Amino acid sequence: MRLTTKGRFAVTAMIDVAMHGGSGPVALAAVSSRQKISLSYLEQLFGKLRRSGLVESVRGPGGGYHLAKPQREVSVADIIVAVDEPIDATQCGGKENCLDDHRCMTHDLWMSLNAHIFSFLAGVTLADLVAQQHAEPVAVLHDHRRAAAGPAPPVPVSEPV
Repeated sequence: MRLTTKGRFAVTAMIDVAMHGGSGPVALAAVSSRQKISLSYLEQLFGKLRRSGLVESVRGPGGGYHLAKPQREVSVADIIVAVDEPIDATQCGGKENCLDDHRCMTHDLWMSLNAHIFSFLAGVTLADLVAQQHAEPVAVLHDHRRAAAGPAPPVPVSEPV
C-alpha cells in the first residue's frame, strides 16, 4: 500500500486549516507558504475537499477555507477518500484479476490489510492530529530543559530482604 503525495498533502493542508481556522477563513496562499505545497496543487485538492463537504469556501477579501464540520468529525480516511486516493494494497485494485485474470493466492491477505488500514485511518481525526501538533512543542521544551539540567540522579535500588 502506498499513500501518494496527493493524500499526504491533503491531510497536511487540512491540519493546517484546522489549526489556523479559529480566527476566520484560511487563505490557501498562507497554507502554501507554511507547508511548502504548490498553491495550484492546493487549489485542486481543496476543490475536491469542498465537493466532498469537508471544507467550505468564503469568497472576497479575507476569504479562504474553513472546515465544514467539527475537527472531531473529520477522519484521515475521509480526507484521503475525498481526494480520490485509493487505500489498496492489492495488485489488482480489488478486481480479483491479479494472476492471469484470476484471483491470486494472497488476495484475501491484501484485502484484509486494506480493511485494517482504512479502519485505522477512520479512527484518527483532525482533532487528534491538531492536539498532537500542540503537544509536540511542549515535549521538545521539556526534553531541552531536562538536558540543560544535566543527567538524572540515579534511582536507588532496594536490596531484597
